[in-house]
Amino acid sequence: MKNKIYLDNAATTPLDPEVISVMLEVMKNTYGNPSAVHAIGRQARVVVEEARKKVASFIHAAPAEVFFTSGGTEANNMVLRSAVKDLGVNHIITSPIEHHAVIDTAELIHQQNNVLLSLVKLDGTGSVDLVHLEEILATHTDKKTLVSLMHANNEIGNLLPLKKVAQLCKKYGVYFHSDTVQTMGHYTFDVRDLDIDFLTCSAHKFHGPKGVGFLFVNQNVQLKPIITGGAQERNMRAGTENIYGIVGLAKAMEIACQHLDEHQKYIQELKTYLIEQLEQNIAGISFNGNPKGDSLYTVLNVLFPNSEMDEMLLFNFDIEGVCVSGGSACSSGSNTGSHVLRAINADMNKPSIRFSFSKYNTKEELDYTMNLIKNWFTGSSKN
Repeated sequence: MKNKIYLDNAATTPLDPEVISVMLEVMKNTYGNPSAVHAIGRQARVVVEEARKKVASFIHAAPAEVFFTSGGTEANNMVLRSAVKDLGVNHIITSPIEHHAVIDTAELIHQQNNVLLSLVKLDGTGSVDLVHLEEILATHTDKKTLVSLMHANNEIGNLLPLKKVAQLCKKYGVYFHSDTVQTMGHYTFDVRDLDIDFLTCSAHKFHGPKGVGFLFVNQNVQLKPIITGGAQERNMRAGTENIYGIVGLAKAMEIACQHLDEHQKYIQELKTYLIEQLEQNIAGISFNGNPKGDSLYTVLNVLFPNSEMDEMLLFNFDIEGVCVSGGSACSSGSNTGSHVLRAINADMNKPSIRFSFSKYNTKEELDYTMNLIKNWFTGSSKN
């Protein structure tokens, strides 16, 4: 197979051609500054606000509850920092397997602002222990608390029962934020039904452009900007809007929502097929997380048996044209290893590889990948 096989869609996804098309159209014809009062500026403002309405409709929010950002990392920072600064939060509850944008920010806030930081325990599969979460909430009713838990883990794919956590948070009168970077565009969301305070999203995880995302802030919550110097985004985020990115985000979300059931079924079949092939052909194979349970259908984290290729497995995939990840791509330059795999007590002496799928992957690509794996681990493959 001559072309590269891209199985790292949890890191980023290729742009949908329809997204490229609408972005190019706006680049050519809508170059005004949305803050300008003249006709060309007003035209740009209309484009931004139409995109906002579209995004809001997909999550059943009001347009005034959607704020465009540079991506998930900025949006997560806005929630955590503003909750402390503006809402008086003095206790943050999160988990040891959150994305660095949350866990590192929470740790820094804890150190700098005398804010209590609690880490909820994980069960045997690496999922959040809801019993322990309630114990923490019940123990600290004297605190003003923010719970920040991701909807799906970016490395192992474990899913959080959002509704149950939201109900727990309401029971104890605390704020709830969920990082939905891995699930927005892959699942349906109804913020009214969830009764959640904050959601964060990044467009490039569902075939939209990089450098743009959004933050949902419940209308009952009032935050102030952490980036100042302008009145953009209704005084919530200073700086000229990324019009092309915003339009691309809205289009990518529209496509994802229109074809959600179809793509979900197709991608789940790919994931299930790879699990079956690995179990049938590779002795000693196992999986990190809970891939056959409540798990993100786009992610499969495989724990391979030890072999002479331990240190070179990721490199060999790359040499053979298969793009996969050994952990979160956001920290792949680090030599510290995966904090997620350490937190779930995975065997760090064995190589773990994350395969993550999109609507553009095929069964033929998985067959090619399996032939490589069988050749490396059993010395046999089909031509």
